[in-house]
Amino acid sequence: MAAQATATATATATANAQRGSSFLQIAIALQTLTIFLQAVSAGLLLTSSYGETLHSVGARVMYGASMLYVLAAVLAWKPGGGSLRPVWHASGFLVLASVQVVLGIAHVPSVHLPLGVLMFGLSVLALVRR
Repeated sequence: MAAQATATATATATANAQRGSSFLQIAIALQTLTIFLQAVSAGLLLTSSYGETLHSVGARVMYGASMLYVLAAVLAWKPGGGSLRPVWHASGFLVLASVQVVLGIAHVPSVHLPLGVLMFGLSVLALVRR
């Protein structure tokens, strides 16, 4: 009877860990997509009248996606007691996103643009490594 209860608990923990990992994968993919769309809207910013609005809205969505990544990383870590590495990666990304927003508001394109490229590369790397 005890062995059956242990097996059931293990199966439940495994299912929860897989669900958390799937949510984490989706959060990283969403973040990567929003960063890519920010690059597209940056191009529109230079060529159209509505580009600034799109880039501004996209910045908020990208920041929200970065917060979702942190939440997903914590939820994937906490139930299974796994590695904290994804939480640190997600938190670092949120810091980069915060710096990116500040640089964008301050109109410092010499740092804002390369940081955006770096963030996209790091997000793709995180997506591939998951």
